[in-house]
Amino acid sequence: MTDINFQTDDTVDITDVVCPITFVKAKAALEELDEGQTLAIKMNDGEPVQNVPRSIKEEGHKILKLLDNGDSTYTLIVEKVGD
Repeated sequence: MTDINFQTDDTVDITDVVCPITFVKAKAALEELDEGQTLAIKMNDGEPVQNVPRSIKEEGHKILKLLDNGDSTYTLIVEKVGD
């Protein structure tokens, strides 16, 4: 398992939902943050890893890192841009 070693302002686990709800939950969590704050999004391999980062980037937010947790899940670190 990857040690995140990344200080984030909030975390959301979307491993229990399927696309497109994965992005909806991630977007809702980002909306709760202030500009410049960071969010860790834990998601499953497959569609979420392909679609969630792309959709978040299209919303204008900054992808800081994608970490492989070694258990078929990933943690995406995102910085909120704009309000």
